[in-house]
Amino acid sequence: MFRKPKLGQNFLVDDSARTAIANALGDVRNRTVIEIGPGHGAITSILTTRCRRLIAIEFDPTLVTELQLHFRHAFNVEVLHADILKTDLASLVPPTETVDIVGNLPYYITSDILLHLFATARGKAEVARGKTDLMRTNPPSANRGLIDHAVIMVQREVADRLAAQPGSRDYGLLTATTQLHAHVEPLFTLPPTAFSPPPDVYSTVLRLDFAPRFRELRVDPAGFDSFLKTAFAQKRKTLVNCLRAAGYSAETLRAAWPTEIPTQARAESIALEEMATLYRALTPRAVEAPRLLQ
Repeated sequence: MFRKPKLGQNFLVDDSARTAIANALGDVRNRTVIEIGPGHGAITSILTTRCRRLIAIEFDPTLVTELQLHFRHAFNVEVLHADILKTDLASLVPPTETVDIVGNLPYYITSDILLHLFATARGKAEVARGKTDLMRTNPPSANRGLIDHAVIMVQREVADRLAAQPGSRDYGLLTATTQLHAHVEPLFTLPPTAFSPPPDVYSTVLRLDFAPRFRELRVDPAGFDSFLKTAFAQKRKTLVNCLRAAGYSAETLRAAWPTEIPTQARAESIALEEMATLYRALTPRAVEAPRLLQ
């Protein structure tokens, strides 16, 4: 019999932690904040008095009813019953506006939510740049994505992966993708007792400052994303063998291979800058593509 997956809800009950999370967003008096999974409103109740507009996205219908009742007199709070992975965040704000994100991300879909945020942020930036080309103007919003900052809580092991450095055992595709889109800053770690019911793991709060590096690295977003997936596809194999398995010939790889990358290196040991150098050598058009993003 098919059963729906658990929601994985562990509600934050530590007062000092919820205040620290709200503080980590900084000054949001003139900002729109989107909260993912507000639960019983532990962080929502703090942000209500701090930000210009708060959009709380909750998947649990019972909690949605509770939140709508509790914040019914808060003119700046909107509670949406929605699946964050199916929500078009850009549609919630005016085209020229950016947002900040806060939330205790469900552990079982943390990676999916992060990828959704990255795609959403990048999508808005690309649309804005496209309009800029058509209008031959350069509004400030054209070089900005939808999201400026995010303060999120994730499982400690996931946080270690997101903040890992090349060469460490935690470095992988999710690390590279995250650091391609944002600067990652671990803030603090909470024990299971900070939640009700207590989870089986520790949780870490991170701040992500969104600053996509595609233009800096001179790569096209879609192509480089695909290249990274290929590079990390088989963790036990060297990068050369991963690329050979993807269809690159030995001759092509020898001709393009940068001197700074050892030929026996695995993807997890290679910095994004070096990976971008290899991608540009293998994909000449990638050097020209960033001009479309300016």
